[in-house]
Amino acid sequence: MKSILTVLGEDKVGIIAEVSALLAKNNINILDVSQTIMQGNFVMMMAINVPTGMNNRELNEAFSSLGKKLGVEITVRNAKIYDAMHNLD
Repeated sequence: MKSILTVLGEDKVGIIAEVSALLAKNNINILDVSQTIMQGNFVMMMAINVPTGMNNRELNEAFSSLGKKLGVEITVRNAKIYDAMHNLD
């Protein structure tokens, strides 16, 4: 399932490494990534491919826990939500 992962928070060393390590641990492929620093804040969006059958609740809990450890907010949402927002008529 294609999903969108976002990371927002104060910039610090290791954010990309930690997020990427958790993705790799769960066999989740990064399809696309955009990252920037805005006035000292780290902002990253990733399109990812979550394997079929993976428990979304457990995945979100793992990223929420990592976000608390790093002092950032990490969310994972099904990409269909964003597709639907862009196709409102």
